[in-house]
Amino acid sequence: MKVLTPTTIAPPFARYAHGALSSPGASVLVTSGQLGLAADGTVADTTQAQAEICFANIDAILAEGGATRNDVLRINAFVTDRTHMAGYMAARDAWLANVTSLPASTLVIVSGFTRPEFTVEIEVTAQVLS
Repeated sequence: MKVLTPTTIAPPFARYAHGALSSPGASVLVTSGQLGLAADGTVADTTQAQAEICFANIDAILAEGGATRNDVLRINAFVTDRTHMAGYMAARDAWLANVTSLPASTLVIVSGFTRPEFTVEIEVTAQVLS
């Protein structure tokens, strides 16, 4: 993938790129939004812990589709309040710690999810190389 970070605009606020271009011939893998729901049905107490579950779920989906976090082109994340941004961003930055070509990333504050205990939802778009 090619990272797009034009020098004519302000740099990204955190560990992400302004844009990401898929490699020629790559297929697109899109995940549904993942919530902080563990396999046993429990919901983590903190936004960071929920986001870590979301990213673990995303890792599993990427693996099943033949991709890794290094193939992620875009992250879309949603939190229910500004107070949840730091926990999400800590989990995202840890998930991207060893990724060399950073994806584009968007974070949006929303009014809520299907259950009130959920504070974050994350979805990704990735490329799968042939």
